[in-house]
Amino acid sequence: MQLRAPAILLASRAHGETASIARLLTEEYGLVAGYVAGGRGRTLRPVLIPGNLVEADLRARSHSQLPFLKVELVESRGPWLSEPLTAAAIQWVCALTATALPERNPYPSLYSALGALLDALCNAPSARQWLPGLIGYESLLLRELGYGSDRPEVSDTLEDLLGAVQQLRGPLAQYLLADRRGDVMAARTMLEERLARMMT
Repeated sequence: MQLRAPAILLASRAHGETASIARLLTEEYGLVAGYVAGGRGRTLRPVLIPGNLVEADLRARSHSQLPFLKVELVESRGPWLSEPLTAAAIQWVCALTATALPERNPYPSLYSALGALLDALCNAPSARQWLPGLIGYESLLLRELGYGSDRPEVSDTLEDLLGAVQQLRGPLAQYLLADRRGDVMAARTMLEERLARMMT
């Protein structure tokens, strides 16, 4: 197996003393994972940030082997991680996608939608501007994986938007994250808590 493609980095975890296992979403190949030599080093650590856009180069001798992965940074989301609300939203959508999607099944509409959502998270002047994108992405993810959730109909008031976020919590937990690691929904809880502060 050999592929080179633009990708959205979704997750990275330590492996051994210096390496990392990274999970990425590509348009053509879907969710892929790879072994990044030196992924915990000074050079690659800033590249392996969830939400970053990268150029991924994966190589494996067989389909059963975890590919070796090389990544080149295209666009960093690092500057926005100092903003608590934006950072929580990036962490949530990346963790959700990395956990819910099966590997190596292409979902081009999800790839495009996630890229647009990450752009909105980093460039919109307030949460009111990116919350419709978050609601739309979560609804699309449920539909693409066969759970047929229609996007909640909401006005652009903050109260309605936050209500729609709460409405989607149940289907996401029940259908996409059931029997999965609890820390994924913890990321959703953190986002909801930070959004709720906007109402006080």
